Amino acid sequence: MELLVVDDEETLRSVVSQVLSADGFTVSEAASGEEALEAFRAGRHQLVITDIRMSGMSGIELLSEIKSHNPETQVVIMTSHASLDSALTALRAGAYDYLVKPFESLDLISAVAARAAEKARLVEQNRELLEQLTRANLELKEANLALKEAAVRDGLTSLYNHRYFQEALAQEVARSKRFDKRCSLIFFDVDNFKHYNDTHGHPEGDRLLKGLAQIVMSHSRACDVAARYGGEEFVLLLPETAREGAVKAAEEMRARVADHPFAGRETQPLGRVTVSVGVASFPEDGCEAQALLECADQLLYRAKNSGKNRVVAAGTTPPSPA
Repeated sequence: MELLVVDDEETLRSVVSQVLSADGFTVSEAASGEEALEAFRAGRHQLVITDIRMSGMSGIELLSEIKSHNPETQVVIMTSHASLDSALTALRAGAYDYLVKPFESLDLISAVAARAAEKARLVEQNRELLEQLTRANLELKEANLALKEAAVRDGLTSLYNHRYFQEALAQEVARSKRFDKRCSLIFFDVDNFKHYNDTHGHPEGDRLLKGLAQIVMSHSRACDVAARYGGEEFVLLLPETAREGAVKAAEEMRARVADHPFAGRETQPLGRVTVSVGVASFPEDGCEAQALLECADQLLYRAKNSGKNRVVAAGTTPPSPA
């Protein structure tokens, strides 16, 4: 442990330094408060033993400067019998202990320094334990957030899962009712996905679904909720979006999927990977979450039965193949 002895009386300073060096401390000396403060700021002294009365900066002033720089440093004040009141002032200011000159025994110097050093070690250990606890709490918080996020995400595509989507849809419909807002639901699935799996294998099918999820996420708003409903079926919840805007968003998504260079797309019946899409809007197509979902599902199957690779909304005629 590094220790700094401060006294403007060279003989006393030398005696204290020799005693503490013999006790195993790495001792530095300073002949004034100013010199001590400069040395303290430049070094790593965990313990300072200083006289209380010195020309220039006093021991009390040095104590204040040390504590403002590093409150964990332990400071022992040396004083005479005539200055015991000053020593008590130093204790109230944060000094660990005091020594009275002339010393009754050199062993007393060793004993006070040993206690102060032990206090410094305990303070350092407590600081390290607090840092470890803080890091552990942060890691636990991050782990809990990761677990919470994993609980609402689909393991393959990283989109939200079926359960989370159902809760989000119910909340959004309730919010739209309360504030007289619109919302829409886009329900879509991959055309001829079984054919793709049979031709290229399930690992390639999984890669296709992940690629499709990336397309959806990269072209969705922050407020939208994109989820894997199940298998090759996906849903996209659009808050505060009326039918016209939802149909436009669905058509843009359908076109991006059809134009995307998925591996093996040329083997598909339509010569590319496509999706069929149903669009339902609140409140026209359903005033409850389940009714809205069922309507979007039915419209999706209309798109399927009309030739695939198209968007169908309520009250519209299925368009010709794109």
